[in-house]
Amino acid sequence: MKILFAFALLLVGSCATLRHSEKVKNLKESIAYENEADVIKYLNTIKSDELQIHVEEIASPKYNGRKTGEEGHNRVCDFIRTYYKDHGIKAPESHPNYYQIVPNNVLPEELNDSQNVIAYIEGSEYPEEYVYISAHSDHEGIIDGNIYPGADDNGSGTAAVFEIAQAFKKAKMDGNGPKRSVVFLHVTAEEVGLHGSRYYTEHPIFPIENTISTLNIDMIGRVDKQHLDNEDYIYVIGADRKSTELHFIIQAANSNFVGLNLDYKYNDPNDTNRYYYRSDHYNFAVKGIPVVFFFNGEHEDYTKPTDTADKINYKLLEKRTKLIFSTAWYLANSPDRLSTGVL
Repeated sequence: MKILFAFALLLVGSCATLRHSEKVKNLKESIAYENEADVIKYLNTIKSDELQIHVEEIASPKYNGRKTGEEGHNRVCDFIRTYYKDHGIKAPESHPNYYQIVPNNVLPEELNDSQNVIAYIEGSEYPEEYVYISAHSDHEGIIDGNIYPGADDNGSGTAAVFEIAQAFKKAKMDGNGPKRSVVFLHVTAEEVGLHGSRYYTEHPIFPIENTISTLNIDMIGRVDKQHLDNEDYIYVIGADRKSTELHFIIQAANSNFVGLNLDYKYNDPNDTNRYYYRSDHYNFAVKGIPVVFFFNGEHEDYTKPTDTADKINYKLLEKRTKLIFSTAWYLANSPDRLSTGVL
């Protein structure tokens, strides 16, 4: 009896594995980009020279390291919202100045009020479904008389959001705008505990239950020591935690349009660095939203005054930004809403 029972369990397990494999296979094969020429047209508007202009501005010493609640960060937030105004990308109706104030009573005691900056492009068919592209705008400020410019952390991510927003805006102007709304979210207070994104998810401007996914960008302009011999990589963290489909969409976007090495080292739940919990996507994940964190890993200038704009690899930053844009394009334009659940 014991032998027969064990055999039955083995047979049931084998059948379940086959069904699981078939589900995964069918899911992967169902991910197909329509009108690939349009994706290529608009992702090719993302340019390394424009990214460089953005990073050099954001990491400029005139912003004094962009510490949350200080004048330098306030001024860079004004620069961010001016970018969206100048490109005709609108603010939420409820926040027409692009700002969501994050009060100091939810921030560490020594900090003043700060602000998230939000712009969006309304979807043509599913305007009440939202795809978020996020990046934090703050950095370390001035420490011991040294300005911490934060070119990679997170000038690179902020610049990428700009270029992605510009690409979607050009598509909309051509009559190819996204079917779902795309939100460009620049959050404050990441460096001091993810407070800006936490405040946003607890006080969302758009209904949080209608959020399809959040693509978070935090440090994508440099190369870490593990990849000095092969710079064409990006760490992909968290995509499979809430949605197997999101995981495969990123792979399809990469295969079809970019060709980076997608490194999942830090996606391991047992990773001692715990990066999944350390950037702004996490506060969306807590709400059950499928998320992904795009990251280049730490390098010798991480959180140092030497994280300057001249050290950014702008051609690589361009490729990584194109990957994120093509992922967002699929999420925003797919006939079906992204499915949650892990196979």
